[in-house]
Amino acid sequence: MVCGVRVEDVDDPLMQKIRYLDKLVDELAKGRSMDKVLRA
Repeated sequence: MVCGVRVEDVDDPLMQKIRYLDKLVDELAKGRSMDKVLRA
């Protein structure tokens, strides 16, 4: 969920990718490592 909107509910694939990137940037800004964010 990004900005109160479930990413799965967004119809436009481009908007889905933009929201995923927004979430990734937010998590990295909080200091989390890339591995933890991507659950690798």
